[in-house]
Amino acid sequence: MALELTIEGCLPTDWRQATLVGRAWLPGQNAGPAIVTVRGDALVDITGTMATMSDLMNAEDPLALARSAPGEEIGSLAEILANSAHDAQDPQRPSLLAPNDLQAIKAAGVTFAVSMLERVIEEQAKGDPKAADEIRGTISESIGTDLSEIVPGSEGAERLKALLIERGLWSQYLEVGIGPEAEVFTKSQPMSAVGVGAEVGVTEKSTWNNPEPEVVVVVNARGEITGATLGNDVNLRDVEGRSALLLGKAKDNNGSAAVGPLIRLLDDSFTLDDLRDADLTMTVEGTDGYILNGVSSMKLISRDPTDLVAQTIGGHHQYPDGFVLMTGTAFAPTKDRDAPGLGFTHHTGDVVSIHSPKFGTLVNRVGLANQIPPWTFGTGALMRNLAARGLL
Repeated sequence: MALELTIEGCLPTDWRQATLVGRAWLPGQNAGPAIVTVRGDALVDITGTMATMSDLMNAEDPLALARSAPGEEIGSLAEILANSAHDAQDPQRPSLLAPNDLQAIKAAGVTFAVSMLERVIEEQAKGDPKAADEIRGTISESIGTDLSEIVPGSEGAERLKALLIERGLWSQYLEVGIGPEAEVFTKSQPMSAVGVGAEVGVTEKSTWNNPEPEVVVVVNARGEITGATLGNDVNLRDVEGRSALLLGKAKDNNGSAAVGPLIRLLDDSFTLDDLRDADLTMTVEGTDGYILNGVSSMKLISRDPTDLVAQTIGGHHQYPDGFVLMTGTAFAPTKDRDAPGLGFTHHTGDVVSIHSPKFGTLVNRVGLANQIPPWTFGTGALMRNLAARGLL
């Protein structure tokens, strides 16, 4: 099944009112990444004004630059979107990249009650999907599954903590789920994210893994949220379940961070409250005919995005190039795929579509991390490329 990327399928429903920016690969003699903005039906290259997305987000007024900085049309939005599908790409024509570049790629974990319980189950099952279903039932009988009213760090959270310890169910995941401090970790390295239409990767040894549909906030060096987009925080559940100390191996692999399709800047048509109200739907379509549908709603998040940002950047930690932050997901798939009791895991060839009306749709195909295109264009390559093109 070939990927079909269209304006109607990939962009926000109100895309003509939105302020959208991203990155595109330009072919030809001066091949390299460009900072682009959507103007009308075209993509406009503004790299001559802002050489990197980090520069644009750190500018005093990125909104004004996106709307009025001088630039050159590189092609129609529809054609460049269509050419961004990895299985139909013409390297002689522009295609979209992940919209972030020099920013650190961070992620917040255990920010939703449902996913928090699934992390506890992973830990107690020690990465064994067969044991997870039984443990899920035991925990539900003991404490229920609706923890949405628990405010992390509150007196109610402390009472629940005491109850769980008494019943032998306390977990390090519950500590960051209902405790005062959030889990914020480095998901992947700057320049390593893949964009819409690209392949995402799981490792060959993993037999229990899943997508994680998330809202990604874009934050400048001053700690201000300037925009947002969609992300897929691909996770190897069996690896993390064996030990939380394997988080890096579970989360940071070739193609394990997908971001896009474009960054929507905050403006009159898109505010922080729109971000807080965002509903995400996700579909996984397998070559075997398997279909999985999932939802995640930012209304159910236990920590406000501004709180997650404040716990990431401040006097304790600076990010001079800014960062993008995956805010977590309420999606935790339990529907069996291969056999009863084994839950969900990816097959190679799965197509993952993550959609929200205000952000559009992030579409990727699943492959093995050691077989999809390797990551070769890093920060050094970007600097050399921009310098050779006279943009630094």
